[in-house]
Amino acid sequence: MHIILGATGHVGSALAQALLARNEPVTVVTRKASKAESMKTKGAHVVEVDVFDTAALHRVIEGGHRLFALNPPAPPSTDTVAEERKSQNAIVAALEGCKLEKIVCESTYGAQPGDGIGDLGVLYDMEQALRQTGAAPVSAIRAAYYMSNWDASLETAQKEGKVHSMYPPDFKLPMVAPRDLGELAARLMLGAAEASGPYYVEGPERYSPGEVARAFAQALGRPVEVAVTPPDQWEQAFRSLGFSEAAAKSYVAMTRLTLESKEEPAKPERGATTLGDYITALVRKSSGA
Repeated sequence: MHIILGATGHVGSALAQALLARNEPVTVVTRKASKAESMKTKGAHVVEVDVFDTAALHRVIEGGHRLFALNPPAPPSTDTVAEERKSQNAIVAALEGCKLEKIVCESTYGAQPGDGIGDLGVLYDMEQALRQTGAAPVSAIRAAYYMSNWDASLETAQKEGKVHSMYPPDFKLPMVAPRDLGELAARLMLGAAEASGPYYVEGPERYSPGEVARAFAQALGRPVEVAVTPPDQWEQAFRSLGFSEAAAKSYVAMTRLTLESKEEPAKPERGATTLGDYITALVRKSSGA
């Protein structure tokens, strides 16, 4: 039995679909069972558990053989680093006494030790903490920037002809489609019960915000340009989107690190989905096509 945390998110749901397509037994863990109805109809066992309910989560994990560990993102209105460290600690505590065959965890490009740097620090700590539990061999996936992060740009591209970005128009960024992350995670979940990785995963090539705008323009059939937010306005931009002061500061630090210390893995895993394919599918889905 494969246990999947964060199963209703972009990557968790892609993993669940990939395993179900292989006729593998899957238990999806979600805060709201209603969000997992489509997976239930395809044969998944759905369990409604909050990751902060350590005892309940322990019982679910104890009934499985392999675990996909994804630390759920905290609402940006909170102190995201503090909240995500709490959920990380809850997941790790739920593993106490469990003996699994393997754990696959979702991490990120740029993961590194440090405080106040958002997911870069939190997910690095998650990798280390899972290994230290001794519950199972761990394989870490360090994912590039999710192409799905541009989903919110569809509305501004349609209404304003703009894609808003904190990165320069020509800044090449490793990006990856959630579907491709789900496929790699499925292969790791089904692979040898041994520690491995970290696996750096990105798409067929790197893309810039300018290329994102051009992909939207082609899919929408209208001009779309990049509207760049300068660094001295980053924090206020996050605050205007409803981020707390602490969350805005950590996201600014994470954005700056991404710009200044771009990771260059020697042999990244390559997904098959191009940015153009992803944006085209997004636009078609939004139009009901």
